Amino acid sequence: MARHERLIAKGACRLELDHYLEALVRKPGAFPGATALDQARSAGKFTPVHDAWWAAAVRAHGDAEGTRALIEVLLLVRHLAHEHIVAGLATALRAGALTADAVALEARKVAQAEDEPTAPDVPAPRLATGQGAATVTFLHEWRLNHLPPDTRPLPSVTHYDQLLRHRRAGGGDLREGEAP
Repeated sequence: MARHERLIAKGACRLELDHYLEALVRKPGAFPGATALDQARSAGKFTPVHDAWWAAAVRAHGDAEGTRALIEVLLLVRHLAHEHIVAGLATALRAGALTADAVALEARKVAQAEDEPTAPDVPAPRLATGQGAATVTFLHEWRLNHLPPDTRPLPSVTHYDQLLRHRRAGGGDLREGEAP
């Protein structure tokens, strides 16, 4: 079931940007001039942080790929709160992480920080530290940090060394020009 606000003006039209994202991923050139984007901007759902991240992504990846990355970020609203995504965009932008995965990870970190109770004497985690610096944990680094320790022994090549000794002991196996 969907709920839409009632429009008072005759013939008025309210477009929801989320409803067009799948089509816009295939045709990212239509995104900048989309009426749904203009309405999302005026409603405050597409913020200046979105615009700044989009501009940086376009500079880094080109028009089509930068716009696709932004659309992937906008699709995250289906699973994460809007304010968490905006915070993730801001953190990723400060760190120069211009991928949808980085924004998703940072948004999830913000959401998780809100859900976890903090001890009274421990300050809550902050998005930025220092003078505008931000740290971004990439998904593969996070996974590597959460793997159990590897307790297997280091590989050994002693068996191969023994084979070489047997080969040389038999004589005649060396090729011309090889030193014994």
